[in-house]
Amino acid sequence: MGKKEVLWKRDILVFLVSQNLSLFGSSLVQYAITWHITLTTQSGTMMALAIISGFVPSFFISPLGGVWADRFDRKRLIVLSDGAIAVTTLIVAVLFTIGLGSIPLLLVAMAVRALGAGVQVPAVNAMVPDIVPEKELLRINGITGSVRAVVNIATPALSAFLLSVAPFAALFYIDVVTAAFAIFLMTAVLKVPRTPFDDSPSTSQLAEIRQGLVYIRNHTLIRTLFIYIALFYALISPLAFLTPLQVARSFGSDVWRLGTLEVFFGAGMIIGGSLIAGVLHTKKPLHILLSSMVIFTVTTLYLALIGNFILYIAGIFISGIALPLYNSPFITIIQKESDPRVIGRVFSVEMMISSAFMPLSMLLFGPLSDIISVELILVIASIAMGLMSVSMIASRSLRSSSRSQL
Repeated sequence: MGKKEVLWKRDILVFLVSQNLSLFGSSLVQYAITWHITLTTQSGTMMALAIISGFVPSFFISPLGGVWADRFDRKRLIVLSDGAIAVTTLIVAVLFTIGLGSIPLLLVAMAVRALGAGVQVPAVNAMVPDIVPEKELLRINGITGSVRAVVNIATPALSAFLLSVAPFAALFYIDVVTAAFAIFLMTAVLKVPRTPFDDSPSTSQLAEIRQGLVYIRNHTLIRTLFIYIALFYALISPLAFLTPLQVARSFGSDVWRLGTLEVFFGAGMIIGGSLIAGVLHTKKPLHILLSSMVIFTVTTLYLALIGNFILYIAGIFISGIALPLYNSPFITIIQKESDPRVIGRVFSVEMMISSAFMPLSMLLFGPLSDIISVELILVIASIAMGLMSVSMIASRSLRSSSRSQL
């Protein structure tokens, strides 16, 4: 093993540990907030408001986050955004501790955390190719998916346990501590050189955002994928956000049921990520992505029709397997295909799409779930996903790309 290989493996290990420490604390808080709102209100409308608070701010800040990721030190951007989220979390923890907590406060906190994520996520995705050789990107993205799945398995159970034995605010304090450790690793241990790829003369930030949009518009593969991904985010939102409500209404509003839901979804993600890292990283990313769309179509319909909780959990497990089969290839394609000078802006547009289409769809699906059953919504989403999958398979742009190394 050469010295260069040892160095990038060490660097990506430190990077992944720091980011997943931060993710661990954030996940504890996210589950606690979601369950608190779900079990307190059992309202699809309130869940929609929470989702909007947690996504829409990212839509507005991520274009600037993408420009900054292309212009400035990505490591510093990640650290500053992590720090801002930690400070916000500490303030919320203190207010709940002294009895001033409320659901509106949680919505504000989710919005501030979303602003931080809008800066952090484009920088994180753009920074991975700075560390990892191109031929290893799909494998590393698969490993990343598996590690995050382990976090997703651990945090629901731990969050449910802590909610049963400790004050609600305790989970917020844990998030502050994990963020502090993550920041320490990024600043004191990770030694990645500053890599501002875009060394062209600086213009207005609005003009630089426009340059990124023009690049995407002119890149046939990325443009086509982004159109389909926008539809995917809109159609996957019932499975992502309404299944806890479906469980509470159809099977019981016990915290352990919600915890089981997340544990099995996370277990599926571990399997999916392991498949990418172990045996699928040599396959064409686009083929893997298309396969995942078919799996999501079938499992969404399955979840709408199954009335037994154990069989329902099996469907959740399979959908968990499908997520890394979609996410890792998609990120890898963007990392490989994007010009390094604009990669941050490309990922910022992807984040804009996810942060807009998921909450916008929940403006429809959330209130609709107070009128019709979640099961019927899942049937509608499944049919639409099936039509989209057929369109993707038949797409001339994607078929042309599938003949290449993608």
